[in-house]
Amino acid sequence: MTKQELFDKFIDFMGRFAEIRAVAALRDGFIMTTPFTICGSVFLLLANLPIPGYAEFMAGMFGPEWTAPLNAVSGATFSILALIAVLAITYKYVEGEGCDAIMASILALSTFLIVLPPTLVTKGGETVGDIIPKAWAGSNGVITAIIISFLVSWVFCYCEKNHIGIKMPDAVPGGVAKAFEALTPGMILFTCGSVIYGLCHFVGATTFPELIFKIVQTPLQGLSDTLIGGSIIAALQSILFWAGIHGPNVVGGVVNPILIANSLDNQHILDMGMQLAGNPDAKIITCQINDVFIKSGGCGLTFGLLIASWLSAKSQQMKSITKLATVPGIFNINEPIIFGLPIVFNPYLLVPFVLVPLLALVISYVSIAIGFMNPFSAVQVPWTTPPIIAGLLLNGWQGAVVQIIIITMATAVYFPFVRAQDRAMLKEEQDMDQSEAQTDAHSGNTEPEGHPQIQH
Repeated sequence: MTKQELFDKFIDFMGRFAEIRAVAALRDGFIMTTPFTICGSVFLLLANLPIPGYAEFMAGMFGPEWTAPLNAVSGATFSILALIAVLAITYKYVEGEGCDAIMASILALSTFLIVLPPTLVTKGGETVGDIIPKAWAGSNGVITAIIISFLVSWVFCYCEKNHIGIKMPDAVPGGVAKAFEALTPGMILFTCGSVIYGLCHFVGATTFPELIFKIVQTPLQGLSDTLIGGSIIAALQSILFWAGIHGPNVVGGVVNPILIANSLDNQHILDMGMQLAGNPDAKIITCQINDVFIKSGGCGLTFGLLIASWLSAKSQQMKSITKLATVPGIFNINEPIIFGLPIVFNPYLLVPFVLVPLLALVISYVSIAIGFMNPFSAVQVPWTTPPIIAGLLLNGWQGAVVQIIIITMATAVYFPFVRAQDRAMLKEEQDMDQSEAQTDAHSGNTEPEGHPQIQH
């Protein structure tokens, strides 16, 4: 098997993988959590603006508890991310199967709550019952939420498609009929949830979320928080996009839950009154590293390509595409350059399109490892926030400086490849102009007698 055949098989596999119902539901479900994380980030940012003297000024104006209302929003968004995810993923999965997505989502929420720890031990050692522990309703319960979502979705769709349930007469209103049809999958799912809870409680002296967190989520988060794990994420996104598959969507659908959990773990460290800088428990590879530093200006850091093109382009085609793609690129939208240049299946640009994000990862990772930047908390910015501004909001002037360094690096790496692409386009334009000139000359020489040529 040749290298090309092997690459084609890999691309075909990734394309089919992206179309799997569970993968699509995972991707689309976490996209649905975006309003909660972004809105929660705004309030969290207001409570922790990286401006010297800001906290003291606000405390003097509104009292020492001035952050309480802002943190309440954070507690109702980030701290219940698993609850939101179990609803959203189930909804997208069941909706894609053409079944009753609303009812399935509610059943998924109830099933998830069944397996959660029902008690909480306070700092004083007192056990409090009848609660929903935010420790497991948030980032620590994300993988459990995904598992429950897939289980509920499969059972519910199987029952509905195979008409397993209580059938009501046609005269019964549709809403009532659907409620009774959900009784059977509901009983199956609640029984499964109860059995899972009982096995974990009586056999393992633990709970299902705690078990999953220990044997699945913790190793995955640990793997993602390494240069090797981050490099795989960065490289796959670019390689797939170069091959015409939306790499950030495919890869993000799988890794975003883990990267978000990493950032929420960092937020938990801050909430406990500890610092992230120099803390060995703080995670470096988070969703902000991927969204703001590895993909600044879009996947492949194509903002550097645009700057290189502005500095060197001579062909009309390159100039036109650069002008068209610059404004969207400022807001991290790079589809015009991806498909307009194109970068897709373009041999001139494969190397920098993959190499630049890897170098950006190394720069960001080292910046945090040496203490120049702090690890990221739960604060996020909208993905359309322009480069440098995004770094400034997330990590102060240090974040802006690191983004400037990354963009400069991206421009330098792209520059020779852009010049090679531009020379090829310029030669193509010159050959076309020469061909048109020869055609015009030939047409003029063969013009019939008696018809004078028009002088220009």
